[in-house]
Amino acid sequence: VHWHGLALRNDADGVQGVTQDPIAAGETYTYDFRLSHPGTFWYHS
Repeated sequence: VHWHGLALRNDADGVQGVTQDPIAAGETYTYDFRLSHPGTFWYHS
């Protein structure tokens, strides 16, 4: 998942092979971060 408008660690940005390791077929990945600013944000995969 790639997030817009959120201040996250670089490894939680979701750009496989650039900022995050790819997730292999059949595997899962759970994002774990805390948000400090309320708002409406955009994300996509």
